[in-house]
Formats: sequence, structure tokens, C-alpha cells
Amino acid sequence: MEAGTIVRWLKSEGDAVAKGEPLFELDTDKVTQEVEAETEGVLLKIVVPSGEADVGTTVGVIGLEGEDVAELVAGAQSGNGGAPAAVPPAVPPATEAEEKEEAPAPDAPRDAASQGETTVSEPASTSPPARPASTPGSGERVKASPLARRIARERGLDLSALTGTGPDGRIIAEDVEKAAAAPTAPSTAAALPAAAGEVEVVELTSVRRTIARRLTEAWQAPVFQLSVTVDASELVATREQLVELLREGETKPTVSDVLTRLVASALMRHRPVNALFVDGKIHRHPSANVGIAVATPNGLVVPVIREADRKSIQEIATVRADLVSRARDGKLKVADLEDGTFTISNLGMYDIEQFIAVLNPPQVAILAVGSIEERPRVVGGELDIAPTMTMTITCDHRAIDGSEGAEFLRTLKSLVESPALAL
Repeated sequence: MEAGTIVRWLKSEGDAVAKGEPLFELDTDKVTQEVEAETEGVLLKIVVPSGEADVGTTVGVIGLEGEDVAELVAGAQSGNGGAPAAVPPAVPPATEAEEKEEAPAPDAPRDAASQGETTVSEPASTSPPARPASTPGSGERVKASPLARRIARERGLDLSALTGTGPDGRIIAEDVEKAAAAPTAPSTAAALPAAAGEVEVVELTSVRRTIARRLTEAWQAPVFQLSVTVDASELVATREQLVELLREGETKPTVSDVLTRLVASALMRHRPVNALFVDGKIHRHPSANVGIAVATPNGLVVPVIREADRKSIQEIATVRADLVSRARDGKLKVADLEDGTFTISNLGMYDIEQFIAVLNPPQVAILAVGSIEERPRVVGGELDIAPTMTMTITCDHRAIDGSEGAEFLRTLKSLVESPALAL
């Protein structure tokens, strides 16, 4: 990561700040997350109200109430003292009225589901009539908040076609969200059928840009694939037995949770597969940090279940449920995506029988898992029907030889067909 975009501040200048309290929302190339204060004090100055800032840039100052920080701020803005100069915001700073409008109410109770952010709205019957936004003339800038501009940019909406309900007709985030959700909104690209021969241009989100960059890196690695079809009878039975033993309030484990535990056990027996290829060197790790590919509205992300080899299936299920929920709500933190040593991509829920997954660099291997289906097979010369599943491993040949990949897959096949061997 070289830069991030400040979406909005959750605190205003002069507010008291406690250590660990959310300060602002930061949009990185992976996730949008809340950045917490590293110390307590008073937010004396916001140096970068919004927009993109390089890593290392001073974006705000926390100190003692009444402390003079003018010289410190001036030094940060000019790049003195080794601190990079503040990057000008990509959009104009929010007005005072807008900050009051979009900042969380200071006395409102915090909702745990929104991670510290509370939105207070009045009933429609008591709301003052919204002022229509004036149609900007040629070259005139549309009045909109920074967050509204960002949402509109990501969703391909034309701000000039929206009506603002903020101060002086300013377009706020809620206006953009309503326009995006309306099935007949004239500003959404999806609402208007494309004319014959017309091409729809979709701008890449930060997540898709990251996906494009990382997968381009993956194609530069010399890879090979190995596939094996396994009897999944015991895998399914193990999951059903675990569900029967559930206590009230516990997360129901899935087949993928059981498989994650089995993969972690196999990785500990074949450490060359549990590795990263970094700067021409192989880093073999002592624990299995298994990433799980999760599809979200903004693109594919891979949150990591750390030390999966030391967790029970029930513990893995609990962690997985939390990660998947936060991934789909856009609440993942950068730490949730770091330190993975191996990735599982499961498309079985889409009835995909077999596929090849693209390497997730710098990891040296990734496992693609297909659907579990009843298929015919020959056992002891007799035709039998059993639930089977195909697994395909993609390996970076710079770090793994074919024999090492094959031995890992053979061990995993044995564990899937007899899960008790891993427990």
C-alpha cells in the first residue's frame, strides 16, 4: 500500500479522543476501514479533511487541550521533519454545515452493528422540505459532499442529475444511496437499456484494481496443476455429526469449515506447500494461516483464518462466520487479509464440478474445490454410487516440485476420506 483515501472524519477538531477510538474512515486498495487513535487527548487539527494521502502523511494532530500546534502543522504541510507533505484533498473540504450533517451525533448512543457510527434521522413528517439542487451550468461544480462524490463515482452515477437534500441543496451520501437503490432512477446506468452499439464503460473500484494487479503478478509465476477426486462420504458425515453436537448459540459448521481444518493438518505435514515466495526466497511457515476466498459486491477478498492447524472445527466455523459477514458488509480490516500462507477457493455452492484457481501471490499454492455430487464409481469390482468431490491444486513451480504437490494432495485425499486421522 502506497496511499489511501480519507473518506470522512468521525471526530471534529476540538473533540476529546480516547485511545483506540475510531478517528476516520480510510479507503485502501483492499478495504474501507476505521482508523483508531493511537493515543488519547484532543483532536487539535485535521490536516487532511478528505481525499488521497500518501503513507506517512500527517493527516491530523492529537495533543493537550489548548496546545499550540501551528508550527507542527506547518512543518507537516511543508514536508519538514521527514514527514511527507500533505496531499491536497481530491475534493473540496466539507463545509461546516456538511460536517455537522454527516458526522455522527456526539450524544447519540453508538450502535455496535455500525462499529461506532450512528446515523440519526428524523421522521419524514417532521423533516423540512428539501431544497432542489440547482442544475449547474457549463463548468459549474455540483454541490456534493466528499462521501457522496465517492459513492457516485463507484456506482457510475451522474451527480448533476440528482436532487440534493443537504444545506443549500448540497447532495449528501443518502441522496446517492437512494438514487442507486431506486429501480427507475434515471441516473443509474443499469436502469437505462443500452442503445444498440453503445458500450458501457465501468470504472474499476479500488478492490478490482487490486485484483487486476495481483492476478497479473500471479500469471508471471510458472505454475502447474494437479487434480484428485475423493470420496466425500465421511467429510459430509463428520459435518452432520458436529451439527448434532452443537450447543445453543454456537455457529453451525459447514463442509468448508471441516475441509479448512483438514487442509491445515495436511499443510503441517507438507511444509513446502505452506510457504511464500518473496524476493527470490522461499519462506516456509510454522503454522497454517488459511485464506478463504469470499465473493463480495465489490469483488473477491481473501480473509485469513490464522493458525487453523491449532483450532477446532467449531472455532474455525466461528471465525469464518465473522470474517464472511464483515467481508460482505465491507467491514474487514487490513489485518484480516494479511499473513495468509495458503488459500482455498470453493465454488461447490455454484454447482461447479472442477476448476483451476489462479495463484494468490506471494503464496505458492492454492486449492480449488468443486461441488459434492453423487457419482458412480467402482469399488472392489462392483459399481457403486457415492458423494465425490474434485480438488485441484495450483502450485508455483519456483517453490514446489510436482512430487511435493502430489504428496500434499494424496495426504489431503486420505484426510478427507478419513477425517479422524487429522483430529
